[in-house]
Amino acid sequence: MSDREPQRLDFLKTAGLADAARQTLPGDASTRRYERLTTPSGSTLMLMDQPPATESQPCDPTWTPAQRHASGWNAVARLSAGRIEAFAAVAEHLRHAGLSAPDIVAVDAHAGLAVIEDFGDDLFARAIEDGEPQAPLYLAAVDALARLHLTGLLPEVMPGLGGDWPLLTYDAVALQGGADLFVQWLPKLHPEIDFGPAALDEWRAAWAPIVNMGERKASVMAHRDYHAENLIWLADRRDYQRVGLIDFQDAVLAHPVWDLHSLLQDARRDVPPELEAVALEHYFDVMMVDREVYRRDYAALAALNEARILGVFARLIARDGKPRYRAFMPRMWAHLNANLKKPGLEPVAAWFDRHVPAGLRG
Repeated sequence: MSDREPQRLDFLKTAGLADAARQTLPGDASTRRYERLTTPSGSTLMLMDQPPATESQPCDPTWTPAQRHASGWNAVARLSAGRIEAFAAVAEHLRHAGLSAPDIVAVDAHAGLAVIEDFGDDLFARAIEDGEPQAPLYLAAVDALARLHLTGLLPEVMPGLGGDWPLLTYDAVALQGGADLFVQWLPKLHPEIDFGPAALDEWRAAWAPIVNMGERKASVMAHRDYHAENLIWLADRRDYQRVGLIDFQDAVLAHPVWDLHSLLQDARRDVPPELEAVALEHYFDVMMVDREVYRRDYAALAALNEARILGVFARLIARDGKPRYRAFMPRMWAHLNANLKKPGLEPVAAWFDRHVPAGLRG
């Protein structure tokens, strides 16, 4: 029996769910654990289990860059460390904006436990595999983003059932820290390459304008992990509310394109280029933004995110012994290589040409 099982049982009893049947669901790359609860009446809920001490501390809003680097990766990247109170507070904010985030039924933030609404199993990725036309799903997801971006609701602190949570900016420290995962971990996956001090200095100089742009234009809440494995199709709802949102506990203030490129240049599945183009045009039409500027920013921040994800995958393979992530890397390389040809990315493209052999780039 897990050493957390007594806590789960006590929590479910307090929540009035001691008699619910429990089904453990498959895990992901995080430290969270989920169970589907079925009540005696036949209704279902989800038990979210996130041990608070599993990860390094989240970022205190007052910390300096030096303090963040000293405190660990979650502080550098402004990740929530999976905190239940972060999930509950962001969920409340999203629902207030009119979006479909799960209702929070019960929370014990100290124990890292919550009972939430069950949105079912129709993840976008699974629904598409089962024959659902993908264009309506992706356009609805874009509409949900536009709704979020148009609300103008950007509190410094978000209240929630588990306690308050800050809405921090995805700033230069976090953006550069993400990019740096590439130069930190790719040599551990490919020992034949070595990024010396001069290469690292060139790396950061090449990304500096993009990093600064990303912080300067951080103006909307970003889900931060907005893709087909974190969106659930709620067919009985209407318009953008058909997009069920999960895994949003790491939400930050970021550039509006951040969630767009997470959705449309997905690490786990191919989005047809023509659908990506239509979805982007749809967002530009709804938001009435400068297309040229947004396309440039979209390519630049997508490239940075793809370098980050390649670093994450290299770490999962080399450090954590999870070779299945190797299968995702060619797709990320293809996206990155395509974006490096776009205007504004010439210094970054030149760095890759000098320091990463073509044979390793996809």
